Amino acid sequence: MWRIGGAGGRQTVRPAAALPYIITAKSASCFQTATAVKKKRRVYNTRIVCLGRIGKRMENIGRQRPIGVFDSGIGGLTNVRALMERLPMENIIYFGDTARVPYGTKSKATIENFSMQIVDFLLEHDVKAMVIACNTIAAVAGQKIRQKTGNMPVLDVISAGAKAALATTRNNKIGIIATNTTVNSNAYARAIHRDNPDTLVRTQAAPLLVPLVEEGWLEHEVTRLTVCEYLKPLLADGIDTLVLGCTHFPLLKPLIGREAHNVALVDSAITTAEETARVLAQEGLLNTDNNNPDYRFYVSDIPLKFRTIGERFLGRTMEQIEMVSLG
Repeated sequence: MWRIGGAGGRQTVRPAAALPYIITAKSASCFQTATAVKKKRRVYNTRIVCLGRIGKRMENIGRQRPIGVFDSGIGGLTNVRALMERLPMENIIYFGDTARVPYGTKSKATIENFSMQIVDFLLEHDVKAMVIACNTIAAVAGQKIRQKTGNMPVLDVISAGAKAALATTRNNKIGIIATNTTVNSNAYARAIHRDNPDTLVRTQAAPLLVPLVEEGWLEHEVTRLTVCEYLKPLLADGIDTLVLGCTHFPLLKPLIGREAHNVALVDSAITTAEETARVLAQEGLLNTDNNNPDYRFYVSDIPLKFRTIGERFLGRTMEQIEMVSLG
């Protein structure tokens, strides 16, 4: 037999048997736990553990875990920028596979393999949610990534962009500008038609815009003329909404907005950040108590001018950049 008692708030337990044992007694919202060791007539203090407090602490720890964001290269930093602005208290880890970019020229099996390696890396860093900040990965490997991560929230630029475009259009005519791989995947059209099969979706590959953005020619006349050429067939079809279907393209939003008169622009980085905020709040994972967020940037290679280009995309200084090797 065991007896739990004590005076003046002091909890004690006296062993009446010789064997080591653990006893628990429920008191209000807490549990009192006492451990006795094989010794005669020795008194032990119990440890008071309030499960309510532990639960709150564990919830807070869960909310403090970082959001993992990844891309095949550097363009996904526009998503990080949008997340920083929309969710300023969230810790963020970014991985860019700069050693193996571009993914668009690779096979489906290779893209899936590379993506799984990145997902494993982020899971090792105990992320609470993932953002696929790459249209190619979202189109080719999105389903496999969700299967691997189970119940973890996984957001992606295509799903968020398609949803926002449908909410924006008034005449049911949506245009998409993206890279060749994203256009050929037909991922945006599929995502849009799942919710509204009657919507007219027009896509336009715009591969030349990627190097122009990385070169910093955001307001250059060459860039303007290139944008005009890409927009011509879309505007001729009467679109009223245009999805910027590449993570590089948000940096061209001012220029595109001037050339596409009366057309609403859907910035996938912003819409993905909004969707991330909504899902985290819904899952009870929103960080609301962190005035000093931690931002970490991992890449598989640090190419020439990486920091310069990265900071242009991010809109701020990149404090921590670390190179890691995957695979």
